[in-house]
Amino acid sequence: MRRAPVVPVVNYTSPRSAASLTADLGVMANRVRAGQFGVMVVSLTRGDTLFTHNAGTPLLPASTMKMLTSVAAFERLGHDYRFSTDVLHDGTLGADGTLNGNLYLRGDGDPTLSGRYLPGGPGAPMEILADQIAAKGIKRVTGMVIGDATAFDEELIPQGWLSRYLQSGYAARVSGLSLNENLIWVTVTPGQGAKLEPATSAIPLTNNVRTVKGGGARLSIRRNMAGEITVSGTIGSGSIPRRYVYVVERPAPFATGALRSALVAKGVAVDGGIELRKTPAGATKLASVQSPTLDRIVAAMNRESINHYAELLLRNAARGVKRDVVGTAATGQALLRNIFATKFGADTMSLQVADGSGLSTLDRITSRAMVQMLGYAHRASWGPWFHASLPVAGESELMRRRMRGGQAQGNLHAKTGTTNDVIALGGYVTATNGEVMAFSFIYNGRDRGSARLSMDAMGQTLANFVR
Repeated sequence: MRRAPVVPVVNYTSPRSAASLTADLGVMANRVRAGQFGVMVVSLTRGDTLFTHNAGTPLLPASTMKMLTSVAAFERLGHDYRFSTDVLHDGTLGADGTLNGNLYLRGDGDPTLSGRYLPGGPGAPMEILADQIAAKGIKRVTGMVIGDATAFDEELIPQGWLSRYLQSGYAARVSGLSLNENLIWVTVTPGQGAKLEPATSAIPLTNNVRTVKGGGARLSIRRNMAGEITVSGTIGSGSIPRRYVYVVERPAPFATGALRSALVAKGVAVDGGIELRKTPAGATKLASVQSPTLDRIVAAMNRESINHYAELLLRNAARGVKRDVVGTAATGQALLRNIFATKFGADTMSLQVADGSGLSTLDRITSRAMVQMLGYAHRASWGPWFHASLPVAGESELMRRRMRGGQAQGNLHAKTGTTNDVIALGGYVTATNGEVMAFSFIYNGRDRGSARLSMDAMGQTLANFVR
């Protein structure tokens, strides 16, 4: 039987001076002996640095990287910004309901184009667009359904994402035209067999499932190099539906095919197939679906740590509100470096950006730079929305089980970050005397258990600080 690793018991204190706080935090930081541990704590109320420990060492930030992406998005787009995915046409509409021409599904880099915010399942956005098109009296389209993903470049996988990540939902592909977070569900139901959600003409499905007596299931799901899915085997008549989630390798055709399938399901005939190209300048808008406001998107990204949202937001931040440039990882990286230099006054050498989510093994940031970013966000006009987007100790999402029962619970707001070799925490806490402090804890190494205990003890100690 494998034993759980032994980790030191770390108690928190109620320091009564800056000097005693520094001493207490130093003891906690030094209890983590293996790996690298960067720590910085600053009082935003008084402006003084309360503690540093390897604060200038560039380290892997994991998902605390999402806070930088949040700042870039708020700074460039504003908290109430909405993304708009549009359907346009390049033809003429006859009295008989025939549209002589093509339809264009123009992506806007919306990370939320899914059923997460809309009723009706993962294909809900395409069904809404199809309903709007049918409501215009269109009964037939003589041309094709064309996807436009040119909001972003064609780099689907950020640099530094390990190959072992790539079939997991947290490493979905990046595209200017994304649907259902670029995941497809294969659902197998007794009496019905297999179906794709959302339905899409871009991915052929072969259903070889038989319903048999009983309650179990013996299923085989295979995808070939072309992306075709074959489901074979049996499912018992008394079985619950089985759902399997797969990463979509080519997001733009997937979304485009989903619109075509939704149109056909709504009774709109489409003569042509699907393809990809840019929407012509003179095209006429037919339908549109908008995202929630940016503050809601950032809140979901930070509280649930959604990598897909972060990657799309980084590229959208680079595009800005004018939407007149192509969003790329490179332009997003350049934007973050510029914000660091001009807004935070931070050394750009303290930052290495390869993606917006922190999944890349090439990302690096110092605890000092992270705290400088937190200080800037605290002062910014959009600061309240940024602060509210962070999980709350002992209460919400990824912080629900941490720092419960003390002064930090309901008080400390922070973004977590975790990979095999990283545990990180960064955000804000209000001390007993009302002082607001920004902190960044970043640990790289194998002793994550000890590091996490020390981080939580530090958070409680900061919440109990009085001077």
